[in-house]
Amino acid sequence: MTNEKPSGPDGLPLEVIDSSGERKTRADIPHIRRRGTLRKLPFLLFIPALLFTGAVIGLYVQPPGVQKFFELAGLQPGGGSSAPFALPPDVEVPQEMLDTMQISDVIGLARLMPQGDISPVAAPSGSGDARISEILVSVGDVLEKGQLVARLDNQAQLESAVQSAKANVGVREAGLLQVRQSVRNSLAEARAALEQAEAAAEVAGSDRARAQELFNRGVATQAALNTAISVDRQAAQAVEKARATLSRYTSDDIDSQPDVIVAERNLEAAQVDLERARRDLDRARVLAPISGVVLDIYARPGESPPKDGIMAMGDTSRMMAEVEIYQDRIALVEPGQPVEIVSEAIGQTLTGVIERIGLIVGRQELVSNDTAATLDARVFDVLVRLDPASSRIAAHYTNLEALARIDTRARSGE
Repeated sequence: MTNEKPSGPDGLPLEVIDSSGERKTRADIPHIRRRGTLRKLPFLLFIPALLFTGAVIGLYVQPPGVQKFFELAGLQPGGGSSAPFALPPDVEVPQEMLDTMQISDVIGLARLMPQGDISPVAAPSGSGDARISEILVSVGDVLEKGQLVARLDNQAQLESAVQSAKANVGVREAGLLQVRQSVRNSLAEARAALEQAEAAAEVAGSDRARAQELFNRGVATQAALNTAISVDRQAAQAVEKARATLSRYTSDDIDSQPDVIVAERNLEAAQVDLERARRDLDRARVLAPISGVVLDIYARPGESPPKDGIMAMGDTSRMMAEVEIYQDRIALVEPGQPVEIVSEAIGQTLTGVIERIGLIVGRQELVSNDTAATLDARVFDVLVRLDPASSRIAAHYTNLEALARIDTRARSGE
């Protein structure tokens, strides 16, 4: 059996004796050591790339295992960034909200508004070129629906039209009374004329019969008979004429007579004109469209009413919040979920619950202070009803933009 010393993969013995008689290993020989290091270099370069890829997948894609780890550990996904990756882009979240956020929370930009949103108080339709004559309210006044808030300078002209229409109605009423009395008198005259004609015809008939008898006895002449016959015929014609005159009156009811009906229709037309003039008078008066608070006044006396309204009103007794939620997060949101609203201007957190979720995907309207913020995002409008205490605070901040956090854990009853 031969004693062979073990050799390495390159065929060299594991121990080498140099010219000085000193024993050395393969690692002590420089060219051999460099060759082994070069073989390991590709593998060493692959390790950082693999770690970077895994970090990206873990932080952005967030597989179920990573999500569960964050949930159990109570960590914020984002690898030390200032905001979680679940946030909408270009949204800066206050630190106090970050401290209490959960991975399941949904964040969106919000706007505080009165119940039913802001109502513009516009000039009446048809006011034309009228200008503002007087504004009767101030910012902060509490008004009832229908209360007069301003007058326009066309009021005097429209009031004159109302007075003229009233006078016309008076004339038509007097005319109707006159026609009724005239018809009543004419009807009585027609009846009397008919009675008189019938009496005259009866006398003429008797005279004709007597003249005929006398003529037959030879006492009266033919001329006398002809005269009696002529008078009788004239009396009969007078009766027919009186009956024709009386027939113009369809009945004894005065109001059913044609002349009276015409007068009544003329009166009704005048009354319609008066009502129209009174409605036109409303074109000079600006009324509150709702019950609420005057939030702002956009015009002054002497100016033309702005197209967007003379002033703005809102029912601030119940404040709401309109939250824009990105379409890829809306599936997590349901009515009844609790919502927190934060704004630096208020300095405290407002609370409420989701009341309604919009049914239409729209274009984002609320943007952050970042001038490079995304403006074409597709969002759902979510309406939040604030609780009474938060509503009283928000009543002084209509249209204030804030940040809303929706706790979607309520969705699963947690």
